[in-house]
Amino acid sequence: MKKTLTQFSDSSDSVMLSKVNRRFFLRSAGVAATTGAFIMGACTEQDLMSDDVVDLGSGDFGILNYAYALEQLEAAFYIQVLTTPYLNMTDMEKWILTDIRDHEIIHREFFKAALGMKAIKGLTPNFSQIDFASRTSVLGAAKLFEDTGVAAYNGAGKLIEDVNYLLVAGKIVSVEARHASAIADLINPNALEFANGQIDENGLEHAYSPSIILDGVSPFVMDKISGKNLPS
Repeated sequence: MKKTLTQFSDSSDSVMLSKVNRRFFLRSAGVAATTGAFIMGACTEQDLMSDDVVDLGSGDFGILNYAYALEQLEAAFYIQVLTTPYLNMTDMEKWILTDIRDHEIIHREFFKAALGMKAIKGLTPNFSQIDFASRTSVLGAAKLFEDTGVAAYNGAGKLIEDVNYLLVAGKIVSVEARHASAIADLINPNALEFANGQIDENGLEHAYSPSIILDGVSPFVMDKISGKNLPS
């Protein structure tokens, strides 16, 4: 079945997306941009105690939902970073973080549109462990999210059956890898060892299974996410 992207309206992100460098993204990621809404729910005791489980599904749609969940998390994080900038954020840092934020919003909305009715719900992030007023805390979290994203795409690639989805995933992970390098350079400018933590002992990028990734990001999401039906 031919997939098309849906154009969303009444977007809380529309102002942000109007500033996105679409030419860069379309050249780098090869997917169309759409606008869409993200509502960051309040972290309540009821949320924490909820027994509801978000099932990612199975097959290629399950993997797409897996990517969608991660992109929701990343987009929400960078939206918060730019909404409450850390102390003494430089113009260059703001420019880089804004560019990354806009890319993550596009990634998120691409998966939402591609999945259509099969898309999981909007997840509620839990960033209580991150001090958004601290540069060290924010950039440390950004590095964690970007390195995790790269490893997640690398690990999920072999599970995708549709070559068209695989092509898009490959293009998006290249953007995520550039994000990871940019964040690493902000933390330690011009360091030759910027790739430390991103590659294994063989000089290859890390590739982790969905079960490992979901366990790793679970502290940052209020919702319980299940990948039990994902291909393995």
